[in-house]
Amino acid sequence: MLPFYLYAAISFLAATILLFFESESFVTHYFQPHTLAVTHIMALGWATMIILGASHQLVPVIIEGKLYSNKLAYISFVLAALGIPFLVYGFYVFDMGGIAKWGGRFVLLSILFYVINLGKSIANSPSKNVHAVFIFTAALWLFITAFLGLALVYNFTYPLMPHNSIHYLPLHAHVGIVGWFLLLIIGVGARLIPMFLISKYNNPKLLWMIYYLINASLISFVILFYLPVSPGFYYFSLSALLPAVVLFIFYCTKAYKQRMRRAVDEQMKISLLSAAMMALPLVLLAVIILFISITTKENIRLVLCYGFLIFFGWITAIILGMTFKTLPFIVWNKVYHSQSANGKTPSPKDLFHHGLFRLMSVFYLAGLMIFCAGIFTNEIIILKAGAALLMATAFMYNMNIIKIILHKPSVQ
Repeated sequence: MLPFYLYAAISFLAATILLFFESESFVTHYFQPHTLAVTHIMALGWATMIILGASHQLVPVIIEGKLYSNKLAYISFVLAALGIPFLVYGFYVFDMGGIAKWGGRFVLLSILFYVINLGKSIANSPSKNVHAVFIFTAALWLFITAFLGLALVYNFTYPLMPHNSIHYLPLHAHVGIVGWFLLLIIGVGARLIPMFLISKYNNPKLLWMIYYLINASLISFVILFYLPVSPGFYYFSLSALLPAVVLFIFYCTKAYKQRMRRAVDEQMKISLLSAAMMALPLVLLAVIILFISITTKENIRLVLCYGFLIFFGWITAIILGMTFKTLPFIVWNKVYHSQSANGKTPSPKDLFHHGLFRLMSVFYLAGLMIFCAGIFTNEIIILKAGAALLMATAFMYNMNIIKIILHKPSVQ
């Protein structure tokens, strides 16, 4: 599944380059072409693409079975790889015509094949567990997100819906963020974090509670969205979501405390930090709802920072950490699976440059904080400085990705 990782790495770099050159967009409204383009590169090209690639490798481990079809996985990749640039270009020039529509169609078909592949794999496996349920439910929410997104693209030129597309943007965004990203990351993270920490901690009952809370929160949000209620009612959905996130942080903390290996590597530190970072957007969301309830207007700065912290903060942090736990093992297994018995082979952690990873992590955290400061101060120079650091982060990430993918056999 290396093409998924490489495509995602290039998308991350493209998003940060666009962020740097279009930083002025973040002193205006969040619904404008360049901001939409950056958001969809991050959501689809970066986060979703790398999750699709990783899950094709990890799902067989989680379900203790086989992936139903490698061919479907590659078809899914090709369709997404074609569709994402079309869709992003449509947003960048704000032309919701044929190019954007074809982009949306390709992406939707890609996700459909992914859901089928996932569903067949889980159905054929003798092992059923809470992690698999998290992942498959997240895939269904992803399909709903993509379907709604394509409908919104059509709604710009054909009146499919009673309101304009901007009206449905919060619905589209939160179905994707909560239903796809949050469910998927918690479902996979709850398995990988204890495994990589070498921790015996496991609490399926707690995970089922988290699962039901997240889905209850999202379903209630969808219902409330279509009802003529005041913004304050959305605290009901938030009251189910916040405990779910707190419980997952508690789960990660328990896994950390019960780890067998005392030393924790840099990749896991970034991954664990991302779990804590999940709470920041929720706090901002609570403030946003309060602000709208009092003033009946949105605070654009808060909304922009909220979205930025989700895609460049929490989601990016977990990917930066987990990439260098999963990809080296995938490449190592591909290169050395038939040679490991013939001599001493390097370990998976030897396949990437650790000094570069540490420098990348410093640049990333600095860039994240500086860009957030730029959003609140409306200062272009601060935004540019933060974007430059994030661009350097993406460049270093790509260097390490290429180093891993191009690794040659070395048996002593």
